[in-house]
Amino acid sequence: MSVPSPSSSPASSAPASSAPAHPAIGFRDISIAFDIAGRNRFVAVQDVTLDVAEGEFVAIVGPTGSGKSTLLNAAAGLLTPAAGTVSIFGRPLSGLNAQAGYLFQQDALMPWKTAVENVAISLEAAGTRRAEARARARDWLARVGLAAFAERYPHTLSGGQRKRVALAQALIRDPRIILMDEPFGPLDAQTRLIMGELLLRLWSENRKAVLFVTHDLEEAISLADRVVILSAGPAARVVGDFPIALDRPRDIGELKVDPAFLAIHRDIWHLLKTEVLKAYSEIPTGDAP
Repeated sequence: MSVPSPSSSPASSAPASSAPAHPAIGFRDISIAFDIAGRNRFVAVQDVTLDVAEGEFVAIVGPTGSGKSTLLNAAAGLLTPAAGTVSIFGRPLSGLNAQAGYLFQQDALMPWKTAVENVAISLEAAGTRRAEARARARDWLARVGLAAFAERYPHTLSGGQRKRVALAQALIRDPRIILMDEPFGPLDAQTRLIMGELLLRLWSENRKAVLFVTHDLEEAISLADRVVILSAGPAARVVGDFPIALDRPRDIGELKVDPAFLAIHRDIWHLLKTEVLKAYSEIPTGDAP
């Protein structure tokens, strides 16, 4: 299939008068490189141009080492591109992205704090009174189905419960952008499905711009408005940008047997498989998994 341009996505089909003037996240010809001791400079991504519109859910998929997390860290302000620009709602990003909430793959919960304390901490750090911060944290724990677990410590929670706490922690500040780096990767298949349903429910209440990194193509299609494919690295680039023309709201469990879902998966996998095979061909002998 021909690769659709970002302008063909459903989120950008609204009349120009109602569309925001600037994308929530704008990458313009960015390249990101790292100096590695004893080796030449490693270029992770090169000449990447990509927009995420306000209220749009964009998933990035690519082979291992294709720079997916690197792009996410650039959007968070944790990395500075060697070339090109990153803009947030039209303003060049300088330093940390204060308008973004970041959900990592690994738990970032403080083990010595309870669930409600972990969720409230960002509000307290911003100057919110403790009583108010804790009340809002309890409300968010209720919204993610953990009202009865507010006083539990992370080590007493299951993996899925800890992810719910982390999700509440990322959303309580009401960020305009949500950055997610394989947040459900460590979970079993059933818990991932439940977390995906929860994420879509919360996102649909007050749609934020989402940039979601995953290795799981089914997950990407189930959640996103657009799926962006990165090439094999090094010097990874965008090689595909697919609008996901599936109705919302979505039942992820039912969606995966929908003929329309299967057709989209087939088209995207045709391109993604090529890049995955390229990535494996670049692995030195003896280092392949």
